Amino acid sequence: MPGRHARVAAVLGCASLALGALATVPASAHTPSAVARAALPADDGWASADGGTTGGGKADRAHTFTVTNRAELAEALNDADPTPKLIYVKGTIDANTDAAGKPLSCADYATDGYSLDAYLTAYDPATWGEAEPSGPQEEARAASAARQAERVQLTVGSNTTIVGLGRTARLLGASLQIRGADNVIVRNLIFEDAFDCFPAWDPTDGDEGNWNSEYDNLVVYGSTHVWVDHNTFTDGRRPDSAQPSYYGRLYQQHDGELDVVRGADLVTASWNVFADHDKTLMIGNSDSAGATDRGRLRVTLHHNLFRNIVERAPRVRFGKVDVYNNHFVAPRDGYVYSWGIGIESQLVAEANAFTVPSSVDPAKIIKKWNGTALTARNNRLGGRPADLLALHNAGVPEERLGDDAGWAPTLRTRVDDPRAVPGVVARGAGAGRP
Repeated sequence: MPGRHARVAAVLGCASLALGALATVPASAHTPSAVARAALPADDGWASADGGTTGGGKADRAHTFTVTNRAELAEALNDADPTPKLIYVKGTIDANTDAAGKPLSCADYATDGYSLDAYLTAYDPATWGEAEPSGPQEEARAASAARQAERVQLTVGSNTTIVGLGRTARLLGASLQIRGADNVIVRNLIFEDAFDCFPAWDPTDGDEGNWNSEYDNLVVYGSTHVWVDHNTFTDGRRPDSAQPSYYGRLYQQHDGELDVVRGADLVTASWNVFADHDKTLMIGNSDSAGATDRGRLRVTLHHNLFRNIVERAPRVRFGKVDVYNNHFVAPRDGYVYSWGIGIESQLVAEANAFTVPSSVDPAKIIKKWNGTALTARNNRLGGRPADLLALHNAGVPEERLGDDAGWAPTLRTRVDDPRAVPGVVARGAGAGRP
């Protein structure tokens, strides 16, 4: 009888073949798929705890959908209905479209006299100063932003599986919101360019102010038992590096690729690609949220590729987070950090691999954000064993951290030798991969 590792590998391999075959099925057909109905395997990270995660695996024919546009997706989601739902995404779904499917631009959302030029003139620090924006242009910006949010934010309810057909199923400009739900699976999707038309200027953010945007590609908000597997997250057509700067700061139009916040719990993110992004993955969004987040925010990240990520891979507050068998490929320019150790965080990072250019100081892989400790063992840097915590403490002594996160993960189905991780992850991670 095959061992657990072999059985898991077989399931993943069959998943890719079955999803590819389903791409040829007409949109009107709702062919059951053992892969799309699969539950998270036992012991596969935090989402397997306390009853596990089955998503919409038990959906009947009436609650099985194939969707090809925003209107169909919004109708199928029907987040108020907890009946198990299985939603196949076929092709590209553009969230920035009207009820008839016509593409919407930023100009279509703008209202009450908003324009970027007028906003920049109104709140130029040289004349406005360091006070937060207020008045007609800020009010117009907020009203315009609300119009876009109504289109691009799509809410997922309990007992739902969303799975892409084939290798190219894509949510473009969408912010998928798993809010107040339980038992959700999201697999085999390309999440691209959840962009904010109306970033807000905050002169109090940092020493020089910053542009802040909305819309994570995928957010888990106050939800439990969520499995995010074999997806690709990217800014795609609109990289931050191509955006202009205003007031001397990058006009940031993207927020996170995946955020787990507001008391969310029991999440496994496996075999995903997180690529070409700045503020990528945040677990816990506020130092003041202890009453909501303490004892929750339990997340497992394994066999993911973090490629050309500037920071937050992840940044953690409060949660017990297990980060193992991931490959981190740092960008040549602009890198800030990977693991952010926030308040009361308990991050365990084991058997990961880092590939970094010579311009990156290994001491900065870890960043202290009001946290006190982490467990970092058996990781590799440039193909060699590396004590990443010791490198951090020696290189940034003012941010010294302890070496014990206070717990030991047990919910793992396979742990690869970190020497093999770059190859294993390259072959298996992302949408459309085995």
